[in-house]
Amino acid sequence: MLANMANSLIEHKRINTTVAKAKALKLFVEPLITKSKTDSTHNRRIVFSYLKNKNAVTELFREVAAKVGDRPGGYTRIIKTGTRLGDNAEMCMIELVDFNEIYTSAKKEATKSKRRRRGGSGKSQKEEAPAVEAATEEVVEEAPVVEEAPKAETPEAPADESNEEEKKGE
Repeated sequence: MLANMANSLIEHKRINTTVAKAKALKLFVEPLITKSKTDSTHNRRIVFSYLKNKNAVTELFREVAAKVGDRPGGYTRIIKTGTRLGDNAEMCMIELVDFNEIYTSAKKEATKSKRRRRGGSGKSQKEEAPAVEAATEEVVEEAPVVEEAPKAETPEAPADESNEEEKKGE
């Protein structure tokens, strides 16, 4: 049963099964993936003795080994999906980690944004500040200067002055 499940996992890159079977499959298939990292006749024969499927062995050594070559372990991921309706068994999806594009792309973006260097945090702010100041200076220089014309005296202004003088004289 484990050999058939391992063949399906290698062929389809993810399968749905129960949690107990997935945990047993993980222990079965991860050493085989580790063996596939070094492509030799001896390793191919060992993996074939477990899988009994030439197509699965070929795909394991070509596609899967190329993607997991730099990974030190943990080639599979188990995601619990709830319970089965018939017997209430815990179901899950087991998948090869590097073949899920949703998780791998999100992790790459997250690592790029979180990368910090010593002394580098102040440089980015200092570099941006002069650029902002230069942009504001250019805007100020380009704006035309408008001179205000002298205000014309309104008839109310002299009347106000005369009223003030009358109040002072009293």
